[in-house]
Amino acid sequence: MADQSIPLDLDNPRLPKQIEDGAFESGNFPYKKKLDRKRYEETLLAIQIELVKLQSHLQTKGERVAAVFEGRDAAGKGGSIRRYLNYLNPRHNRTIALSKPTHQEQGQWYFQRYAQHLPTSGEQVLFDRSWYNRAVVEPVMGFCSAEQTEKFLTEAPRFERMIVDDGIHFFKFWLNIGQHMQWKRFHARRHDPLKQWKLSPIDRKALGMWDEYTVARDRMLTRTDTQHAPWTIVRANDKRRARIAVIQKVLSTIDYKGRDEKLVFDIDTHIVQSAATFMKHHCADE
Repeated sequence: MADQSIPLDLDNPRLPKQIEDGAFESGNFPYKKKLDRKRYEETLLAIQIELVKLQSHLQTKGERVAAVFEGRDAAGKGGSIRRYLNYLNPRHNRTIALSKPTHQEQGQWYFQRYAQHLPTSGEQVLFDRSWYNRAVVEPVMGFCSAEQTEKFLTEAPRFERMIVDDGIHFFKFWLNIGQHMQWKRFHARRHDPLKQWKLSPIDRKALGMWDEYTVARDRMLTRTDTQHAPWTIVRANDKRRARIAVIQKVLSTIDYKGRDEKLVFDIDTHIVQSAATFMKHHCADE
């Protein structure tokens, strides 16, 4: 349930001590501190080298990768994508972050504007938010009707079945953060002149709608976590662990020449979980 006991004023440069102190372990996060910087940087570089190997494999074999990154605002989606793509050829590895649909797009099949960005031979495409806007953000914010959301929840598994059946390696990541961590990151955005552009009016409105987002998320996971296109939950209060986990998940799923098995399969199961495990053990603690 949303914590209503601590007032949060984003415009106040001082973050309440209770939020500051409780942010990292909020949402039942399993660690008390960040992954050591030296270990993080060494591991990240090693798995980024593995991504370069994967890139070569995809281009040689003509295989394709598509991944959607979802999560509450400030969950770290963009940062995870940037670390993933950091050393890859931008001609063959793309980020898709679509703005709100145009008038023309509003009249199209809902998935149409996303389908046109799916990867071609040898490509990886990472969606920074995706068609799942219709499952969480849009219904919570009143941007679509209940009927439209219900239609989406029925059609999404069918759409994703087509993606998988066409041979695309397909991943769905939900980056999960605790409420106090979200507050802390929003506050940091508000007072960092380099990040203020990240804090939108919708973000401010979302501050008071934690429970509504939780209900929408849980419904989405329940309805769209399928055998052919499962959700991977990444517990993301620690951005360092989350970034490593996302990359390892992809690398461990695709067999490519020269793969460092020990490195890519050393996945922290406290951080990376199935939707079923997450729903069973952690939702009640939020």
